[in-house]
Amino acid sequence: MVSSASSAVADRPGVAAIWRALAAVPDPEIPVISVVDLGIIRGVEWRDEEWVISVTPTYSGCPATEVIAGDIGRALVAAGVARFRIETRLAPAWTTDWIAPDARQRLADYGIAPPGAGTVVSSQIGQTGQTSRIDISALHRYRSEAANVPCPRCNSTRTRQQSRYGSTPCKAQYRCDDCLEPFDYFKPH
Repeated sequence: MVSSASSAVADRPGVAAIWRALAAVPDPEIPVISVVDLGIIRGVEWRDEEWVISVTPTYSGCPATEVIAGDIGRALVAAGVARFRIETRLAPAWTTDWIAPDARQRLADYGIAPPGAGTVVSSQIGQTGQTSRIDISALHRYRSEAANVPCPRCNSTRTRQQSRYGSTPCKAQYRCDDCLEPFDYFKPH
């Protein structure tokens, strides 16, 4: 005889199935990459008799947060997940370094210049958790990279920023001086 507890475990999808379902959820603002590719899915675990999906938005005021949660919920239901909870995790803050390497290429193919790796200004919380230090050494790297954003269409580095904000707040608008095409640049943070 199978107990109801072991039957419930056997009936629920495994963690790999959950990750596959999440990997099929496109980012609503950049449909060529998934929420997993973007690096905003921070954890999947079985806790208190339900799946808990931890999501870190690209920034705390991201207007797509509710849309993403709805899309995740629909994907999980379609995958046969009956009991789940989506938790927003704001710490540590999301960074463009969490974007998957192959997703960076898909961004470029889509016409969005991807951020370079390791360009994030980091902050470190002090031992007491009440003070913070900001490591500004990364600022020079950010300025250098932003000055040499390669065009995703022709790879020229003769580009210039047209606006600090592009099609979404996390992107800047650039223009290539060689092919004359405008493009978005995914700002590192």
